This record gives sequence, C-alpha cells and structure tokens, in this order.
Amino acid sequence: MRRLLLILYVVSLVSVGAMAQKERVRNQPYADLKWLHLGFHVGIHSQDLLLTHTGVTTNGETWFAEIPSYSPGFSVGVIGDMYMNPYFNLRFTPSIHFGDKKFKFREQATGEEFITNVRSSYLNFPLDVKYTALRLNNYRPYLIGGIYGSVDIGRKKGNPILLKSTDFGFEFGLGCDIYLPYFKLCPELKFCFGLVNLLEKDRPDLVDQANIKYTDALSKATSRMVILTFNFE
Repeated sequence: MRRLLLILYVVSLVSVGAMAQKERVRNQPYADLKWLHLGFHVGIHSQDLLLTHTGVTTNGETWFAEIPSYSPGFSVGVIGDMYMNPYFNLRFTPSIHFGDKKFKFREQATGEEFITNVRSSYLNFPLDVKYTALRLNNYRPYLIGGIYGSVDIGRKKGNPILLKSTDFGFEFGLGCDIYLPYFKLCPELKFCFGLVNLLEKDRPDLVDQANIKYTDALSKATSRMVILTFNFE
C-alpha cells in the first residue's frame, strides 16, 4: 500500500510539473465559488476485516481464520459539497457499497479447512473535510478526511459468521479535480477504518449449533475498506 501511495504521489508531481509549464484556458473558472453544489459518484471497493483470535479450544478443536483474498465490490452514491473558504469544503456523501468477504478457517491440529462468504451491503454516511491545493490550469489535487457511520442493510442471519449491522469509523484519501467544459471529474482513492467490534457473539440464530466453534475462534473483527470512485460534480 505504501508503494502504491508513493507511485501516485510521484505521478502527481510529474503531472503538475508538466502542466505548470504552460498556461491554458480554464474550464468553469467560478465552479469552486458556489456555496453549495451537488453531484454523484460510482466506483469499486474492497472490503476487509482485521481479525483477532481467541485461541479457544471447542470440542477438542482450535480454529484460526483469515481473509485470504479480496473481491471487488460496487459503490454508488450522491455528493453534497459546501464551500467554506478557498481551500476547505465540507462534504456529505451518502453511499451504498455492495460486496462480500471470504473467511477461510483452518483447524490447528488436523489442518482441516472451512470456507464461508459473508455478503454485505453497507449504507454509508461520511462527513468529510476536503482540503484543496491551488488550481493549475484545469487540475486541482486535494486531500480528504473525516468520519462515517454505516448500516449493513444486506445482513442475513444463520451464516456461520454473523457481523453486526452498524459501524462507525474514520477515513482519509486523496484525489484530483479535473475541470471539463460542463462538469468536474474527480478520481478519488479513500481508505476507511472501522472502530466497532463487528463480531456477533450471541448466536441463537444458528440452525446447527456446532458452527458456533467458528464464532468462538474469534474475539474481535473490525472493518477496513479501500474505495476508488469517480466523482461527477
């Protein structure tokens, strides 16, 4: 991840240096002075969990879990942007993220494996502050950060692993406003870190109570998400 951020930073510096060499006609020169403007975004994301194990032995078995791979999910949402000053904006971007997480359990002694998927449809409500650098021709890079709350509206009971329906956390990211003749296109990369233990330990919903061993193997699960969106404003 650090290598990716370094590459993005170097590319942005090279691009800014190239653009600064020649002044160009500016598209939408007063777009950033609007007190309030709206937009929408679409993109992809990857869901992850930070797992903490108990090491508890259930019926002579000790299980450990991991999320070995990430499946891309789909994201869509709307944008509300309020002007604060030439460098700062307040943004509210309700979004929905459709995706899943793959759990792979392994028994310590026998090496037996068990795999299950947990599908989630997170309705997110982020409130962010956007810091924007000086505009260079029709490009303006920015940093963004804030907090969010989310509700999983796709949660299904009865799975071997059940996650709680509500979460909150903080997020940060970076992007670039690209001024086109009729709108702004803004590629944005954002990282989200949940603060709630999402693991549901009380499982009366399990049809087969033998599956409680997978829940007992974990003590904590906190969310992580990487989101790449294309904003249209």
